[in-house]
Amino acid sequence: MNPSKNYQLGLLYLTHLLISADGVIDEKEFASLLRIKNKENMPDSVFKEFEDSVRNMNEKEIYKTGIEIIGNCPDEEKLDAFAHLYNMSEVDGSVHVREVRLLLYSIKAAGIEFDDVVNHAKKQAK
Repeated sequence: MNPSKNYQLGLLYLTHLLISADGVIDEKEFASLLRIKNKENMPDSVFKEFEDSVRNMNEKEIYKTGIEIIGNCPDEEKLDAFAHLYNMSEVDGSVHVREVRLLLYSIKAAGIEFDDVVNHAKKQAK
């Protein structure tokens, strides 16, 4: 299955929030973002569209946009996105409170179950 543009953009918006949640974008977090970009076959045009739009947005707007976009994706894409985010939250060796809050609120807003995300993340990590 080829990921949709909505899935890719939604994942980028939420990933941006996650990696900046603790106030520092760690090298491991940025490298993980690039791995996700490659794994999900994100065209440079989608990445550029994201970069251009996020420059003019505050954190609340980024969150709202990301959730709206992900909310319009099929459940399988939602699970994939949140599994990436769940795995990424642990990449820098510590999970910040803001990262946990972002994950929990986002998962709830997307209408999926946290346990489903955790199980999907474990499969994805293998």
